[in-house]
Amino acid sequence: MSDPYAGREPVTTHRHERPWVADLETPDHAHNRQLTVAEAVDAVEQTSPGQFVDLVTHERHGHPSSYLDESVRSVERHVDIIDEGRCSCGGYVTRITVSSPD
Repeated sequence: MSDPYAGREPVTTHRHERPWVADLETPDHAHNRQLTVAEAVDAVEQTSPGQFVDLVTHERHGHPSSYLDESVRSVERHVDIIDEGRCSCGGYVTRITVSSPD
């Protein structure tokens, strides 16, 4: 498998202690579903427990539930996935809430 980050900085470079948005709608993401999935998983892993990240994905890949949910659920944390629908630019917004530890 090739490196989805080859030649570019990932969307996430640090832990997020507050709600945030991961922009997965760039031209690089539009042409590379593998990159979109890799950075979505990274975004979830970098979101602190009790917080959420809105993953904004490119319309080119279709509805993210068909390619993103399984990978996001594979992280070693409990997550809730909420389909927020389409954004004004045509892409999709998926809210991932990372549960606080019990």
